[in-house]
Amino acid sequence: MREIVFDTETTGLDPTTGDRMVEIGCVEMIGRVPTGATYHAYFNPERDMPVEAERVHGLSTAFLSTKKLFRDHAEELLEFLGDSPLVAHNAGFDFGFLNAELALIGREPIAMERMVDTVAIARKRHPGAKNSLDALCTRYGIDRSHRVKHGALLDAELLAQVYVELTGGRQIGLELAAEVSTTTLARGLAPGASVPRASDRPRREPRPHAPSAAELERHREFIAGIENAIWAR
Repeated sequence: MREIVFDTETTGLDPTTGDRMVEIGCVEMIGRVPTGATYHAYFNPERDMPVEAERVHGLSTAFLSTKKLFRDHAEELLEFLGDSPLVAHNAGFDFGFLNAELALIGREPIAMERMVDTVAIARKRHPGAKNSLDALCTRYGIDRSHRVKHGALLDAELLAQVYVELTGGRQIGLELAAEVSTTTLARGLAPGASVPRASDRPRREPRPHAPSAAELERHREFIAGIENAIWAR
């Protein structure tokens, strides 16, 4: 299954009061494995960047003023997203800003049914624990030493690793199909084949395991040739 893990950076917390999305980073996964395909873009928010927000992600008004508008990236972004499920940390926040930007240019919103929220998954897996992205990286031993400030693509790449751990770890997809028994597989039989009963198998005489007289004699000669043997002291 194809999924897109994504993250956004914004000018603030609420798109209904004029805050805008200024960056998006997306990571493609197929079967919970990153394919290497990514999408990343900065957007000119057509407004100043509040100091508090700049401290979080480091994106200044001057830097963003040279970037294209969201409308200039919308088509390629939507093409990358396709109709895949969209995974985000505290996904309601990111969906809110993405859909607000789409509404400003007269495009249809992305259906909330496509939303996968890793915060909700983490709360079920680790009730009462800290479930920030940093905390989950620490819990699962994911290196985030290069994360000095928030960045949409970097955070999406970290979240992709966290998502794998939250949904079963590196052994996802290795579980055996319910209809194929482990006994059948272990014996190299085709799925659905009947396993032979013990009574149906031909009886074999046990193989001798005792050493022969010649082997015993060779062993005695070998032992006798060992100098200063510890068992002879």
